[in-house]
Amino acid sequence: MNAQRLTGPFLSVFRIVIGLLFSFHGLGAIFGIMGRTEPVPFGEWPGWWAGLIEMVCGALVLLGAVTRPAAILASGAMAYAYFVVHQPQALFPTQNGGVEAALYAWAFLAVAVLGAGPWSIDALWHRRSAEVVPA
Repeated sequence: MNAQRLTGPFLSVFRIVIGLLFSFHGLGAIFGIMGRTEPVPFGEWPGWWAGLIEMVCGALVLLGAVTRPAAILASGAMAYAYFVVHQPQALFPTQNGGVEAALYAWAFLAVAVLGAGPWSIDALWHRRSAEVVPA
């Protein structure tokens, strides 16, 4: 079996799952759904703004639209969350509650480096622009 042919589809599925889970965090923060009892107050720093980044970047990564910039922003937001919110509480992620932030930061960095994969709006745009041949 040629495992190389599974790389693109696996990358696409990985991106979709990470984007979906991340957007759930944002929806919970902004609208008080997805397991949250109430939303973060409008404009509150950093919670509401983090929720907005999670919701928008999660949706963009899920769809595979402007994936690399969205993933870079999401990765940076999660690195900020880890080092500013979680890390001062204790040294290790398992002690300070920062495991999710650290995992999201690295997962989005991987998506930013590897791209959206073949099952994405980015790939569709790229294919369509390649089909247009100037006269």
